[in-house]
Amino acid sequence: MKFDFLNKKGELLSGKLELPEQQPRGFALFAHCFTCSKDFVAANVISKQLAKNGIGVLRFDFTGLGNSQGDFANTNFSSNVEDLVAACEALTEKYEAPQLLIGHSLGGAAVLKASAKISSAKAMVTIGAPSSIDHVAHLFSGEISEIEEKGQAQVKLAGRSFTIKKQFVDDIKEVDILSEVKASKKALLVLHSPIDNTVSIDHATKIFVTAKHPKSFVTLDNADHLLMKRSNAKYAGDVISAWAGRYMEAEPKEEMKIEKNHVLTKSRIDSKFTQDIYTKDHHIIADEPKSYKGDNLGMNPYDLVLAGLGACTSMTIKMYAERKGIKLDEVLVDLSHKKIYAKDCDECETESGKVDVIEKHISITGEFDEAQEKRLYEIAERCPVNRTLQSEIKIKSSH
Repeated sequence: MKFDFLNKKGELLSGKLELPEQQPRGFALFAHCFTCSKDFVAANVISKQLAKNGIGVLRFDFTGLGNSQGDFANTNFSSNVEDLVAACEALTEKYEAPQLLIGHSLGGAAVLKASAKISSAKAMVTIGAPSSIDHVAHLFSGEISEIEEKGQAQVKLAGRSFTIKKQFVDDIKEVDILSEVKASKKALLVLHSPIDNTVSIDHATKIFVTAKHPKSFVTLDNADHLLMKRSNAKYAGDVISAWAGRYMEAEPKEEMKIEKNHVLTKSRIDSKFTQDIYTKDHHIIADEPKSYKGDNLGMNPYDLVLAGLGACTSMTIKMYAERKGIKLDEVLVDLSHKKIYAKDCDECETESGKVDVIEKHISITGEFDEAQEKRLYEIAERCPVNRTLQSEIKIKSSH
């Protein structure tokens, strides 16, 4: 889902928030590689894989890149760090503080630098990250003299033209990443390819050796620096998900006082339809499909009504069968809902407008005779939810 926020200068940064279908077990920030974007293969695949494994992930375009506002020429490594902090503040305000920081290439170095300013983070992950920021200068080493002399130069990076100013070069000279790594008390996972031709694996070794425990090192066999093969990015996402589990224990939250037989629905900030639904002991999500501009994270409200009726019908049949000693293998209840004109409904008392029609098809398998089968279908209509929906209902609203 779209998740835009303002940076320190008031410029709008473009972000995407990947949410799992269930309640997130924690949130992460993902920082993309140098001159890349939030939609680059590695950022996209890894974030989605983390979401599949229960972790919410915010990935965003740094200032001046992708769909974010601002001029890339006026940015530098320090401004990237500030963008990460701004992303953390926005995520904390609208959802929950991130417990995990993930960075790819220069984004990994930015994560290491920003971690001291993000107290909520318990763990960090670097993917192909350099141990020193001045390493980035080799990407435009041929233009360094022109940058020093004229104050800026046009450079080609990954086939695209960018303006690099002297302030960018000066900034990276002043950053000491390894001192930040040495001082950090956060858990660290280093992911790196032994055949990385952009940032050699020696950089990963320096980061790993400098870091204090707990720390882990995983080799990304046969992967290029950018993780262009989706299988390599997917593998990285699975490794991060498994490793981060022990460092992303849910923070104690203020317990919601929900009484027995009550249901509480809570809308999500920056989401058009998504609702968190709570009872005293359980949590589910309701939403609308993407065709209705929803996020499709859960069943829609009518689906939930049908689900309640179907579940109640099946439970009622099984309870009766158990009481009577009838062996059932399976109960299937297929339901659908539609609205039809009252004049087309022979069994309806309403004579004008439209009426709601729920069609319920029950299929039972097991060991029973014809008389028992007939009785099971009769009992199904005694389901409490079935009776409620067919009786007069009065809804009283208050605020």
